[in-house]
Amino acid sequence: MDRHFRYAEPYTHNRRGGIHIRGARGPREVREAYKRYARWLRQRYPFPIFVPVYLSPHETITTIHGEICSASFFYWLDPTLQPHIRVATGDYSQLRKERGRDNALAEMLHSLSHELVHYWQWLERGDTTERGVVVRAWGMVNRYAQDVDHP
Repeated sequence: MDRHFRYAEPYTHNRRGGIHIRGARGPREVREAYKRYARWLRQRYPFPIFVPVYLSPHETITTIHGEICSASFFYWLDPTLQPHIRVATGDYSQLRKERGRDNALAEMLHSLSHELVHYWQWLERGDTTERGVVVRAWGMVNRYAQDVDHP
């Protein structure tokens, strides 16, 4: 167990870890890009507690607090309960027209990366903050871009 995940450590024994992409209703191109990214992430980052990623075909999602956003990380205060991530993919067509395929997919992957940084914060401390998240998320996407030709 990574020394940084002290909060989650007592709860990871005999538990499945990993990340899995779920959702068949969004754009196929986006779904396939997320699957490739998840494979890459599994090889480079720890996922001691399983986190499913649900893809929504809508342009935005609404959090349990009523906030409108493009992605969200939901966690319980009880770390024995599984967290999850939801990502809106409905604005991909518009992003692709404006920025091109690779840049649009990079934006989509950044949304997931942003929420994964919150996942690791939760594992480390039991809560989340926005401090430094955008930079860390873009760092992940940039490392991925160095390893692959296209997202």
